Amino acid sequence: MKILTGTQIKEADRYTIENEPISSVDLMERASNAIAQWINNNIDKQQPLFFIIGKGNNGGDGLAVARILYHSGYNCSVYLPFDKEQLSEESSYNLKRLPNGVNNKELDNIGTDTIIIDCLMGTGVKGELKEPLASVIDKINSLTNTVISIDLPSGMISEFGNANQKIVKADITLTLEFPKLAMLLPEAGEYCGEIKILPIGLDKEFINNAKTRYNYITEELIENIKLKRSKFGHKGTYGHALLICGSKGMAGAAVLSTGAALRSGCGLVTLHIPESERFAVQATYPSVILSLDSGYQFSELPPNLSAYTSIGIGPGLGQSTETTEALRQTLNTVYNPVVLDADALNIISEHYKLRPKIPAGSILTPHPKELERLIGKWQNEEEKLDNVKRLAANLKSIIVVKGAHTMIYMPDGRCYFNSTGNSGMAKGGSGDVLTGYITGLLARGYKSEHAAILGVYMHGLAGDKAAAKYGLEGMNSRDLIDDLAI
Repeated sequence: MKILTGTQIKEADRYTIENEPISSVDLMERASNAIAQWINNNIDKQQPLFFIIGKGNNGGDGLAVARILYHSGYNCSVYLPFDKEQLSEESSYNLKRLPNGVNNKELDNIGTDTIIIDCLMGTGVKGELKEPLASVIDKINSLTNTVISIDLPSGMISEFGNANQKIVKADITLTLEFPKLAMLLPEAGEYCGEIKILPIGLDKEFINNAKTRYNYITEELIENIKLKRSKFGHKGTYGHALLICGSKGMAGAAVLSTGAALRSGCGLVTLHIPESERFAVQATYPSVILSLDSGYQFSELPPNLSAYTSIGIGPGLGQSTETTEALRQTLNTVYNPVVLDADALNIISEHYKLRPKIPAGSILTPHPKELERLIGKWQNEEEKLDNVKRLAANLKSIIVVKGAHTMIYMPDGRCYFNSTGNSGMAKGGSGDVLTGYITGLLARGYKSEHAAILGVYMHGLAGDKAAAKYGLEGMNSRDLIDDLAI
């Protein structure tokens, strides 16, 4: 799914109006019906709804939704912080259509059980907010009521520049047609709460032709990526993954990576690990092949590296002089894409001359601090994205920036944001699982781009399943492995 800018979305609206053809008011009605349908399906009719209406078309959506839901049996009231004369044409039209039973209320006069529907502002926000908007947003954020924002939490700029912005803190955001880029970035994404995407029938031709480097991973994309297994395939058909993980006292990282690789569908998995740490792996995963290092850390190359279809390096390695030299020798030896994580990334950050040795098409999976070591500090999200884009292009490799809505940057400048996963995955070992899984997918036969996208999506989906079983607090990285099913 494409992620369009606020300007492009307005153009999509205009194109749809001109070419469907459909009037602006009728397109607003279509969007409002989609919003009302979601609320009708998810919010009990016993809960009062309080619509805060802006003067633009976001406010017009809110007025139309209030009318539709009132006729469906909801207790609806509205608050207009602007004079009626300031409303857009479509908003004025929908204000006139409000039933008499929809009351005007002040924000101070709502009960704690009332759900606030935020329809103050849409995607056209630019710069610092003026009154009365700033005061209204402050008041909303001071209340304990559940807040549902329409299209975008009011005050949020749809792309960049939200660091010091005053924004409504929503529990749920019902965004129309596409997610907006700012929703997926840590600068302000927390304000969105849970994101629900509602299709409203914008022109498909316009969307297909719109140019953007940003995309959102959907189930449809994943289904198109998945490979099928041959009835007469055998373990040699599906590739051999090598993991170089673990050091003295850090066998857990190797266990997690190994378990994930064994869930990927590849035919064989070999783990290179210090001999002293082998027992935990053998007891947990008897199907893994072991390549043993005589040292307490990665200090000796596994024999015949060319025999492996894919190699993943990094979890639990440490950064000793011996390990740094062994990583250097490995990168000098291999030509196929590798997966680099954790201490492998930290070594590369410290030893800049190793970067040109990374094979094209490799996959790097930094968390934010590892990313900072690779690209330096950034002043804002736009600078961060530009620097990640530059790193991917320079290395001719894929950069997977782990976190909420994990970001996958391709060497050609395309960027994908993940739609699965949750904050319960923010625990030690989750990244080790991802490394092993992506390495296994590469061995299985997926090209680097698809291994990264599929790996991140299924890893997040496993996290969602684990959260459903154990809760966000109780789940841990080991739980992810059980649900890594393609």
